[in-house]
Amino acid sequence: MKELVEKTGMSKGAFYHYFKSKEQVFLESLELFIKALGRNYSSYSQDSLKQFYNDYLNETVKLSREYFLKFEDEFSESQCTINHFALIFDALRLFSDYRKRIEGLFSSELANWLKIIKVARSKGEIKTSISDKKLGEMFMYLSDGIGMNMIMQGVALEDMVEHIKNQWDVLYEQVKV
Repeated sequence: MKELVEKTGMSKGAFYHYFKSKEQVFLESLELFIKALGRNYSSYSQDSLKQFYNDYLNETVKLSREYFLKFEDEFSESQCTINHFALIFDALRLFSDYRKRIEGLFSSELANWLKIIKVARSKGEIKTSISDKKLGEMFMYLSDGIGMNMIMQGVALEDMVEHIKNQWDVLYEQVKV
């Protein structure tokens, strides 16, 4: 709290006027992180699964760059990413209600994958016996796994996105007509 008070120039009393506890400050900071990286799925192509996932990756780079710029004087890109994911894992461990917030984000993302997969299937872009839900989860979990692995290795954002794109391209080639 001392460091927060010093960095903001606020008194400790003023801080507690706006926040009920240190835990609330912690959760609010995580919420800012989540909002800063919030996606605008409605801006993604709704005509093609391949274009949808390319739009997703392009927005990932854009949102990440904007976020990293906020901390460029204090942290490297990889430190910033590792620190924030570590904080999310801490929040999941410390606050049982926070898991619902994260599950809601995953559900929302899956719903958007399911929507474009249904379109791709109806247009004949893809043909697979894999269920829509499983296919959507495959796209999501591939990016999550690759991303987390590469974050731990300190791989640059562009290289990470390229690896995800390559794996998504392989998956797409397996399910397209």
